Amino acid sequence: MATVNKWSGVAVAMQSALGANKTITAVANGATATVTATHDFSVGDYVSFDVQGMTELNDKVYRVESVSTTVSFVIEDTDGNSVDTTNWGTFTSGTCNKITYGTSISTITDLNSSGGDSTGIDTTTVHDLERSEIPGARNAISYSFNSIWDPTDAGLVALKNAADAGLKYAFKFKFQTGVIMVFRGYVDYSGAPTGSAQDKVVSPGVIKIAKSPTYYAS
Repeated sequence: MATVNKWSGVAVAMQSALGANKTITAVANGATATVTATHDFSVGDYVSFDVQGMTELNDKVYRVESVSTTVSFVIEDTDGNSVDTTNWGTFTSGTCNKITYGTSISTITDLNSSGGDSTGIDTTTVHDLERSEIPGARNAISYSFNSIWDPTDAGLVALKNAADAGLKYAFKFKFQTGVIMVFRGYVDYSGAPTGSAQDKVVSPGVIKIAKSPTYYAS
């Protein structure tokens, strides 16, 4: 039976700092994604990637699985093994950054995801009696949420600042079972209050995920 996760006791953290750019000179195509870059990362660090050529890696967040030297490291995939880049594009250039998740978001009351489904490519011909299609690119994933409204709350202030900056920020969700979800995205949050009579005041927002999340068992 699958492990049941609950929206209870979930720790939500947002990037509070992004380390200096580390220039990547190579990413191996193979069963073990060895990243060549002069770095100061440690095992367990979360790293964001901005790369060209290997589009599958661009905008992703991965955890450092192992460090052999200060000029290379290996990234860990969802299954607990090294990321397999065998069938990915060929890396040409890029940078990576260590993420510090120092901002706690503790006022969210509900979350709803949308997107992630494939757009359809119409393959119907004049000979067909029924329309046919094949899967195309997936739609971007978004999380819409409501938060208890408090304009002085540090987490909400950080969300508002992120929205105003218009930059990608990294997020980390940790569930009570230990499951971790990490991703980068754009924040859309005005901090404006809303709600119904005799109910708590909330403020809505959206996180538009740049690339599909990465999950870890713990």
